[in-house]
Amino acid sequence: MGILSFFDPVMDFLFGWLLNLSYFWGILILSFILALLISLIYKYTTNQSLMKDLKTEIKELQKEMKQLRNDPQKMMLVQKKAMETNMKYMMHSFRPMLFTFIPIIIIFGWMNMHFAYYPIMPGEQFSATVFLEEADGNMTLVAPEGIEILNGETQQLGTNNATWSMEGDAGDYMLEFRHGEKSYTKDVLITSEKAYAMPIKPVKDGNVKSIVLSSRPVKILNLYIKGWKLGWIGTYIVFSIIFSMLIRKKLNIY
Repeated sequence: MGILSFFDPVMDFLFGWLLNLSYFWGILILSFILALLISLIYKYTTNQSLMKDLKTEIKELQKEMKQLRNDPQKMMLVQKKAMETNMKYMMHSFRPMLFTFIPIIIIFGWMNMHFAYYPIMPGEQFSATVFLEEADGNMTLVAPEGIEILNGETQQLGTNNATWSMEGDAGDYMLEFRHGEKSYTKDVLITSEKAYAMPIKPVKDGNVKSIVLSSRPVKILNLYIKGWKLGWIGTYIVFSIIFSMLIRKKLNIY
């Protein structure tokens, strides 16, 4: 549970309906909503007349620099003026960030909790692996009622990790791993909904490095480049750039 989980009920109310759609359409619609929201905030929190003038001036100065390639001294003067104008444009562009930064962080946190991994389904076999600094003795998994361990509670640490295979009923569980006098826990959510416990828990206490669940990452957008597929954030970036360009052009945003 992160600090932003306080906003989860609000996010579920506003965007929970998207969880009934496929991952592709969910991210597509969210990308459009965010692009529209950011564009509207940008439009009404900046002086668009000034932004238009600055942008026009930048283009004219860039055109002038191309014409002065054979006159380095004059070109440097124009370039300096272009940099100053560009800095003014950027400074005015920063203002909308004050209004969008926190909402975007909250929405991104919610998206990360629903679109990054496939859920562990009821009755589906999954595993938990504990990665250690050194292999030493045995480690025992204590599973709560509702989860069945398929390959034995105690694993001998022949290598620097130990893996348990499990399956269970729908529910929110806490696994306990015992190694010597130390005990480590990892939450597991089993559900048919688009939700999950984050699969990687860093520990790094000199004994255990991390505890990792076998949750599969969601791949949404296939780029057909050596089989490269994008997860939710890469897909969001692609859609967001496209929508932002279209919305800005349609609304004459500078």
